[in-house]
Amino acid sequence: MRKLILTILTFVIALSASAQIPVKIQNDTILKRLTNAPLSDTIAVPQIEQPLLLGQSLLYKLRLDSIKQTVPLDYNEYVQSYIDIYTKRKAMYGDMLGLSNYYFPIFEKALKSYNIPTEIKYLSIVESSLNPHAVSRVGATGLWQFMFGTAKAYGLNMDNFVDERKDPIQASYAAAAYFRDAYEELGDWLLAIAAYNCGKGNVQRAIDKAGSRNFWDIRRFLPRETSNYVPAFIAAVYVMKYANAHQIAPKAAPFAFKTDTVLVRNFVSLADVATAINHKEETLCALNPSYKKKIINGTSVSPKRLVIPRTDYQYYSQLFEILNNDIDIDREIILASTDDVRDLRKKVLPKKELPQPKLIIHKVLPGQNLTAIANQYKVEVQDLKVWNKLVAATIIPGQKLKIYPDTVPQKILPKAKPVFVNYKVKQGDTLSSIAEKFDGITVASLKQANGLKSAKITEGMVLKVM
Repeated sequence: MRKLILTILTFVIALSASAQIPVKIQNDTILKRLTNAPLSDTIAVPQIEQPLLLGQSLLYKLRLDSIKQTVPLDYNEYVQSYIDIYTKRKAMYGDMLGLSNYYFPIFEKALKSYNIPTEIKYLSIVESSLNPHAVSRVGATGLWQFMFGTAKAYGLNMDNFVDERKDPIQASYAAAAYFRDAYEELGDWLLAIAAYNCGKGNVQRAIDKAGSRNFWDIRRFLPRETSNYVPAFIAAVYVMKYANAHQIAPKAAPFAFKTDTVLVRNFVSLADVATAINHKEETLCALNPSYKKKIINGTSVSPKRLVIPRTDYQYYSQLFEILNNDIDIDREIILASTDDVRDLRKKVLPKKELPQPKLIIHKVLPGQNLTAIANQYKVEVQDLKVWNKLVAATIIPGQKLKIYPDTVPQKILPKAKPVFVNYKVKQGDTLSSIAEKFDGITVASLKQANGLKSAKITEGMVLKVM
């Protein structure tokens, strides 16, 4: 009997231990996903209809309550609906559990620098499924799904060589700065998370309509996607924390090694770097997803970051040679205009027909000449001749002349270009939305120009835009 009990215990312990061993898969599968943009918007928050009230579970509530957090992880039927959806995506969450070992320390460092709660890192699960090449249906891009205008406002650069929205480090610091500003303005973490999806202005308007600063009270006044966005975030935190309870095992990540960071001051090919350190090109591209042409465009004035696997001494000389020589390529930098699908749609819409200029028919009086008529209507003699197909300046009494006074621009003296313009804050405005209206303006520059210690602004305030 004793021998039988020992045998059973040994079997149980072995089974328990095996459940904690990550499932091994070919890293190429995840590498392929991390080095290619999805064909379509694969990271949109699933839409749910009215959830079942009977679907709630006290166990899930107790588990959420047990997670140490600053952000409130409320439990209700909406959260339960997303838990039900996400726990069925075992392969997807297995991938993300493996990738989180690499990405989450990067996110945590950026969030900590702005004193943002650590659990905000799980928002990247909802945003991009930890794919730096994820692109939404409206053009939001990268791990943190920045729209073009917001990315520019928070200091991210997009040009023909680089899209910093895909840079795990740069984008994480920009996201942390956004959350700092959103929390300063809205005073609640769930509201700040909602603002990250639909903008601080939309959240403020929902607050005004509901007369409340509680997310669950204002939820019905938010865009539909945003109303589901917060419960989806809470569900994602739950699934990542309690994956094992739902038979979701972490998969081996392609970055199971230590990395080093090098500043590059030349134009260098990622393929050449990979060859120099005896690694796959796909690995280098996955570690450096922001380089659109797989070329690091570093200069002495603006060195660029290169992340590489920690390398043995035997490869140092080859790597040094690659990093200190420019490849033969056109080095012209062209700044991106926009990839916001909503803006691009506006550009391709048919142009409205311009209103026809006002026409005046003037009957020539005795003694009048073209100069007198031109002065009367504040137009040029040459314009009168063109409008009426006159070869000479001779006109006769009773002759009818066409005049288009509205087509002539008023002559004004050139004014000295101001060093700044004034902007009066309107209802729903935020520093980021104002920055998006002006080329080259960032949230940081607005705060500096106006001596603002926080991102909080009020309607009627006049801001200097440098």
